[in-house]
Amino acid sequence: MPIAEAKPALLVLVDGTVYQGLSFGAKGTTVGEVVFNTGMTGYQEVLTDPSYSGQIVTFTYPELGNTGVNPEDEESSHPHVKGVIARNVTYRPSNWRSTQSLPDYLIQNKVVGIYGIDTRALTKKIRSVGAMNGGISTEILDPQELIRFVQAAPSMAGLNLVKEVTTKEVYEWSTPTDSHWEFASVATQANQEPLTVVAIDFGVKRNILHRLASYGCRVIVVPASTPAEEILSHNPDGIFLSNGPGDPSAVQEGIVTATELLKAKKPTFGICMGHQILGLSLGAETFKLKFGHRGLNQPAGLKQQVEITSQNHGFAVTQESLSSDVEITHLNLNDQTVAGLRHKTLPFFSVQYHPEASPGPHDADYLFEKFVESMREYRAKT
Repeated sequence: MPIAEAKPALLVLVDGTVYQGLSFGAKGTTVGEVVFNTGMTGYQEVLTDPSYSGQIVTFTYPELGNTGVNPEDEESSHPHVKGVIARNVTYRPSNWRSTQSLPDYLIQNKVVGIYGIDTRALTKKIRSVGAMNGGISTEILDPQELIRFVQAAPSMAGLNLVKEVTTKEVYEWSTPTDSHWEFASVATQANQEPLTVVAIDFGVKRNILHRLASYGCRVIVVPASTPAEEILSHNPDGIFLSNGPGDPSAVQEGIVTATELLKAKKPTFGICMGHQILGLSLGAETFKLKFGHRGLNQPAGLKQQVEITSQNHGFAVTQESLSSDVEITHLNLNDQTVAGLRHKTLPFFSVQYHPEASPGPHDADYLFEKFVESMREYRAKT
């Protein structure tokens, strides 16, 4: 769409900052926590990642939509972001996998977007002041009126968004037969009974389930509210705690369930919010980061070992609150926050980042293999 045909749009932050831009995607008004993602690729996976529920995402890469969208790269059935902020937008994508342009995709899914603003300045502000609520509108073009609208919205701290994104019913994951997601083949032992993993869905990405299945696991996905007794009735070899949106300390049902499940001493693996839930169930605390970690090149490691990781989170486990039974396995090397932990004597471990990538590097894919090995050892003992 030529710029001359684009309609005006307004972005405001709760502190009164105003940005004027142009509309792309759906028309309307939306409010959420304004965050930024530094990835140079993977915008479709970001849009459909349930962990972004309740958030308006600023993309720092200067032009969005070059490769269009396609069904295979979706991490859930639809976008979960509250809105999209971009510097420039492409209406004519160029990629052999593309089936639709990004603006048309946002219109179809009723996602409001704004472009033509200085995303560098916006990102610098969030980094200096912190993530905060904001609003985008193509309807309310009076800044003060839109600011008042934003000020009435709840903040992310204390917000339980898991109930909005978790599955409503139990299902068994099955990777589509026409999927091209496999980035590396995984050797599985022939004639060996599949390991059963129960994945508690706090907002799980499809590619996590796919990687578990790729390692020979039968994956049963259950709602976040499922009690421990029902989960254990599936006789799982391992428990998986998924990623998800919002404040982990507000997900009380999940914390109670994880605490009960740990008593069974089954291998347990957590990613992102699952990492935070595991930490909370082991007696630790969490806190809200100033502006979070969202991008594809976050360094994590310990003892001179480094992984480049894909991350998306606004909360972290408080290092000082960890008990003597828990060991830190990874730190985020940018700010020294906890990026991985494990129990010293029991088969529980977790990471704050995303080893399944999608998008991002695959440095940490070995963690799925580690989980599988732990389950095989557990099965051999029981």
